[in-house]
Amino acid sequence: MVLRRDRIVVLGALASLALICWAYIAWLAAMPAMDSPTDPLSSDPMAAMAAEFGQWSAAQFLAMLLMWSVMMIGMMTPSVAPMILIYARVARQASERGSPFAPSGWFALGYFLAWTGAAFAATLLQWALEGALAVSPMAGAGPILGGALLIAAGLYQWTPLKDACLSQCRSPFAFIQSRGGFRGTVTASLVLGLRHGGYCIGCCWALMLLLFVAGVMNLLWIAGLAALVLAEKLVPGRLFQRIAGMALIVAGALSLIAA
Repeated sequence: MVLRRDRIVVLGALASLALICWAYIAWLAAMPAMDSPTDPLSSDPMAAMAAEFGQWSAAQFLAMLLMWSVMMIGMMTPSVAPMILIYARVARQASERGSPFAPSGWFALGYFLAWTGAAFAATLLQWALEGALAVSPMAGAGPILGGALLIAAGLYQWTPLKDACLSQCRSPFAFIQSRGGFRGTVTASLVLGLRHGGYCIGCCWALMLLLFVAGVMNLLWIAGLAALVLAEKLVPGRLFQRIAGMALIVAGALSLIAA
């Protein structure tokens, strides 16, 4: 009964976190684009950030970093939920035996810190691409860059590195056992979360680049990519992963032909 209650609490916390993140993303995506982007009193922060490509102020950079961080956490929370639930169960069992064990929140914090680092890299990439007039927050990339990103992501689906990282994300127990099991200290728990987040980044980074294809504020595109990431981790074997890769390659080739 105690384990079941803990499971409900952890699931509730993760669901609340995901809902808050998605609500924030939806709020940004629904912002009206009617205001003048050069107006400092504009009510549309995304339009203001797109006013002069590549010429962000420090405040605009931080706003984009926040947007990317929230987006990454919202997209990846469903995928990491099984691992955090396993950690919470182990922590409860250790507590019942009288052994001190760091709360599962430290593992989750390490995982999300890893994705915050990925969000920082994505923010820098967006800044560079906008400076080169290659993308915009609303319209995304042109057909040539978009097609190239689709093909690159599709090819990565077939690589051994993708297979290795995805296997670590699909098998929480194998990941933990290969690293000596869960450890009770805060530092060890945080580091374990960071390492697991690193494998998930290695698995999903190419798919995350596709956020630039249709615009980083395209809510349907974001949801579709989040669903693809989750499906890859839930569907066993490599067939789904390979089919998704071929679909991306074909879509990219059609985009380049159309260009």
